[in-house]
Amino acid sequence: MGEVTSPDRMKPEAAQAAPGSLYASRQKVYPKAVTGRVRTAKWLILALCLGLYYTVPLLRWDRGPDLPDQAVLVDIANGRLFFFFIEIWPQEVYYLTGLLVLAAIGLFAATSLFGRVWCGFACPQTVWTDLFMQVERWIQGDRNARMKLDLQPWTGEWLRRKLLTHAVWLGIAMATGGAWVMYFNDALAMTPRFFTGQASLEVYVFFGLFTATTYLLAGWAREQVCTYMCPWPRFQAAMLDENSLVVTYRAWRGEPRGKAKEAGHGDCVDCRACVHVCPTGIDIRDGQQLECIGCGLCIDACDDVMGRLGRPRGLIAFETLTSLAASEAAAKPLPPGPQRQACGMQARRPQKLVRPRTLIYAGVLALVVAVMGGAWALRETTSLAVLRDRAPIFVRLSDGGVRNAYTLKLGDKTRGVESYALLLDGPAGLALSVQDAGRDAQGRPVLATRPDGITQWRALVTAAPGARLPESVPVAFRLVDGQGRTAIRTSSVFLGPKP
Repeated sequence: MGEVTSPDRMKPEAAQAAPGSLYASRQKVYPKAVTGRVRTAKWLILALCLGLYYTVPLLRWDRGPDLPDQAVLVDIANGRLFFFFIEIWPQEVYYLTGLLVLAAIGLFAATSLFGRVWCGFACPQTVWTDLFMQVERWIQGDRNARMKLDLQPWTGEWLRRKLLTHAVWLGIAMATGGAWVMYFNDALAMTPRFFTGQASLEVYVFFGLFTATTYLLAGWAREQVCTYMCPWPRFQAAMLDENSLVVTYRAWRGEPRGKAKEAGHGDCVDCRACVHVCPTGIDIRDGQQLECIGCGLCIDACDDVMGRLGRPRGLIAFETLTSLAASEAAAKPLPPGPQRQACGMQARRPQKLVRPRTLIYAGVLALVVAVMGGAWALRETTSLAVLRDRAPIFVRLSDGGVRNAYTLKLGDKTRGVESYALLLDGPAGLALSVQDAGRDAQGRPVLATRPDGITQWRALVTAAPGARLPESVPVAFRLVDGQGRTAIRTSSVFLGPKP
């Protein structure tokens, strides 16, 4: 059965820009279903990505009383990021920066080695678009059936299939939006509140935002996101070189094109199977293109045709440009036929993995991992922030003394309760007191921490009457543990009137 002409192709003028206009209407792409090794790998990766996305918020992790037991949670209300046994505080955002740097460099390295493997297999736009297209095939049929349906008038059957398709799309989009908000709220506690209308406004806003974007981008925009909206295709070429593994058409073997039973032609029979399965609607035989996401579905389509024709597979394959040039140079003097194929395949070169580009990426990755690992190993579990009052900057007491007030914020990232004696390092004549704090045997204020939290104290530093101090005096607040060791020391200043 021949291919049905798409609605847009029946009207070629619709895809052309009007004189003086920069706008061209979209030619809708109708990707055909395909089976093969690449398609199977894509299904497995899709199932893994979606499975992780939808189930990770449901995983539990026991952190003790008064702490959330969700394994992965961005707790904005309490300023925490929980990832299993790791807990990151707001002032430790540099760890997230390090993770983003690792992800970026890792993506650069993967691209230099394997081309647009991220775009073709693991990008959220690719994953959800694949899922939406499969739903469309289940309900409306494969390529020919969908094209025929779009050419039909609006009948009851047409309306039923279209409405059912969009209803399932919307259901998937809503599940996507619902899973997203669970990463920022306890999933088990929020779910009943969500369905009873008791969740916060922010939850419903972000749920609606991610539902709408998933439905529009995966259901309607599709390949336009990769071609026009995503910046990655425009600079990923800088990460590619002649040793990067990319989807290539072996023109030395396929050209000149001709019918299968005709002699003197290459292996390509111009069946356009590679074009029909392409999710962006391009022809890989035209060479490397911006729209190509490197999904490799054209490989499965071409291999299927070659198998049915009794010809070797691999007319389209993942290959480096170096290997392609070598095989082409070896096969070029020979006429089309088995001898040319054998000569070209023997001249293929293995991919060169170790090269300056990959070594640089590996070095940067190792450096960032070392820095982050060192920072985590030296991570302080206790912190002391000292905020001096600025209004007024000092107070003159009735006996002639001068007093400064400070707010102390004592943070503890552990699960236990610790007690520290607070000392003031400064010139003689300064006295320290802390409101609502007990004192030890030596009369020093004692501050107790709150497990995995912050306690706040009000400290007063007073200069005795007649103390001769400069206008600004450097001081330091020091926490001492039970063994007399200094746990943390934070500097500040003591301000007074001009001498």
